[in-house]
Amino acid sequence: MPFHPVYMVLGALLVLLILSGFFIVKQQQAALVERFGKFQSIRRPGFQFRIPFVDRIAGRVSLRIQQLDVLVETKTKDDVFIRMKVSVQYLILEDSIYNAFYKLQSPHDQITSYVFDVVRAEVPRLRLDDVFIKKDDIAIAVKRELQEAMNEYGYDIIKALVTDIDPAEQVKAAMNRINAAEREKVAAEYDGEAERIRIVAKAAAEAESKRLQGQGIADQRREIARGLEESVEVLNKVGINSQEASALIVITQHYDTLSAVSENSNSSLILLPNTPSAAGDMLNNMITSFHAANEIGKLNGPNPGSPKDK
Repeated sequence: MPFHPVYMVLGALLVLLILSGFFIVKQQQAALVERFGKFQSIRRPGFQFRIPFVDRIAGRVSLRIQQLDVLVETKTKDDVFIRMKVSVQYLILEDSIYNAFYKLQSPHDQITSYVFDVVRAEVPRLRLDDVFIKKDDIAIAVKRELQEAMNEYGYDIIKALVTDIDPAEQVKAAMNRINAAEREKVAAEYDGEAERIRIVAKAAAEAESKRLQGQGIADQRREIARGLEESVEVLNKVGINSQEASALIVITQHYDTLSAVSENSNSSLILLPNTPSAAGDMLNNMITSFHAANEIGKLNGPNPGSPKDK
């Protein structure tokens, strides 16, 4: 017996009605079901069923860790206005889903209010530089306050982080100038120390150079004296006395000097006397002077106070 079309339609509607009662809850979620407006049950992840037109899904909550960023404007102890960004990480406790859904109308607004309250109580007691240093202390204070307040509503505060501290532009510019001035001061101190080291090193090098130069001159003069002594001894062996030998050596050095000066065409040195007969006159004068000195010594005789007379 064929079915009446009306029955077929009713059957199809009944099937659709039953199928509409099935629903899926995703992983890390929970669905709250109400029956005639009253809480009936919490449905966990998986394939679930509710009675159509009797039960309804009041809402779904996420059991994942969530983050709320709160931007707070406040003033420091030294009257600097700053904007702070506080990031709060929280989640709904699985055994407190009912409280989390029904006790708070807007959990974001509740968390934001507590963050504002804590930040504006902590920051005005700190100077601007201390805010940067103690930002972790501010974050700990925010977490502690939120933990005490939100646990009652089924929320667990995982962490609170101060992720940004932004003073006014003119304040940041002033801080940058102070930092640059401090670095320039340190750089100047290092430059001064380096210059002092260079001066000390240069003075030490010059002193060593002068010492070595003086030692060289002393060695040179010592060798010259030794050479003159040897020259006098050689001349004495050929019958030339010491006075004549000394005069001859002086004349020889005179001509050596003239020869050395002539090798440098740019020299402006003038030796006086510088006549053709100057060398001969110099030799005669020196020999005469040496003889006169010897004669005077003989006339004066030995010194009574000398060791020889005693």
